[in-house]
Amino acid sequence: MKNILVPIDFSKKSEFASKMAARIAKKSNSVVYLLHIIELPTGVVDMGPASSFSIPESMLYLRKIRERILEFKNSFFSKSTQVHYAIKLQTPYEGILKYADKINADLIVMGYKGQSEFEEIIIGSNTEKVVRTAKMPVIVVKKDNEKFRMKNLIFASSFKNEDKKEVFRKFLEFANHFDSKIHLLKINTPSKFESTQEATEKIENFIEGFDLPKYSINIYNDALIEKGILNFANNINADLIALSTSGRTGLSHLFSASVTKSLSKKASKPILTIRV
Repeated sequence: MKNILVPIDFSKKSEFASKMAARIAKKSNSVVYLLHIIELPTGVVDMGPASSFSIPESMLYLRKIRERILEFKNSFFSKSTQVHYAIKLQTPYEGILKYADKINADLIVMGYKGQSEFEEIIIGSNTEKVVRTAKMPVIVVKKDNEKFRMKNLIFASSFKNEDKKEVFRKFLEFANHFDSKIHLLKINTPSKFESTQEATEKIENFIEGFDLPKYSINIYNDALIEKGILNFANNINADLIALSTSGRTGLSHLFSASVTKSLSKKASKPILTIRV
C-alpha cells in the first residue's frame, strides 16, 4: 500500500478519517494525499462581466483554504509522514474518484456524516457513491477513537462465490500491514440457515491457498444479518469490519439495500469496503 487518499472538508468526521489515515500510513509507510473539493457557483469560475466574484476575492478564498489544509496537515499527521494536498473545483464524489485514479490510490479513507434521513440524502450520499463505485478499497469512519488499534479485523461474507476471493486477497494485503487477528464471519439467520459444520467447511474451502496470519472461523446466529455483524463486532471489540461491494447495492455483496443502510447508520466501528 503506497498511496492513501483522504477527502477532507474540515469537519469532525474528516478529522476522524485523517487520524485513522495517519495511523495506517505510519504502519504501512504510505504517502497521504489530502483532497478538498470546492463546489462553487458558476460566477467564481466564470470571471466574465456578469460574474459576482472578482479574481482577487477568489484568490483570497483559495489562499484561506490552503492555510486551513496546512493547519489540518500539521494537526493530524506527523512530520515523518509524507503528505500532499490538492484543491479541486468539482462535484465531490466525481472529484474524489478522478483524483484517486490520478494518484493511483491504494486506499480511500473518508468520514461519514449521515445522521438523519435528510442529512443522508444531502451529505451522506457522496460517501455512499464513492463506496459503490471506487475501484480501490474504501474505509468509512464515523467516530474518533483515541485507543484505536488494528488488533481485531472482521471479514464478513457468505463465502460462496469464487470472485470474492479477489476481494479477500485485497483484504489480506491491507491486514498484513498490521499484527492483527482476522475473524472470518458467517451470519446464520432463520431464513438462511446452515449447520455449523456446513458453514465451517465452506469457509475452510474459501480460504484454502491463502497464507493467513492469526485467524478464527465464526458462525454467528442472529435474527438479522446486520444485527449479527454488529453484535459479533461488539462482542469481540472489533476494530474494523470488512465487507465487499458489488457496485450496485452499496456496502455489501450479500446484503439487501435495507441491510446496507442499517449497517452504515448503526455501525460505529470503521467499515472497510472492497469492490468485486
